[in-house]
Amino acid sequence: MHKISYLASLVGFGIVLAAMPAQATVLDLSTMSCKQFVDSDKDTIAMVLTWLDGWYKGDSDVAIIDTEVFVGNAKKFGEYCAANPTISIVNAAEKILGK
Repeated sequence: MHKISYLASLVGFGIVLAAMPAQATVLDLSTMSCKQFVDSDKDTIAMVLTWLDGWYKGDSDVAIIDTEVFVGNAKKFGEYCAANPTISIVNAAEKILGK
């Protein structure tokens, strides 16, 4: 009896997942411009900033997010992108976050 209820739960979960709308988005950061970044919704901006922060920390840094440093870098990055809308975010990140 327990095995049947477990299988029923899995099937029910699968049906719920299949019914959920797909909202996946693919972001190609190598082609995103600063204007596209600045014009993005807040969730996309947060995701990109978090990814860039991790990317520029690299494997050698400890797994710590210093929110004061993160917010400071995000402000610098946003200001730079606002002033340079045609530059790619990769180039902007290298200028602001690069070591």
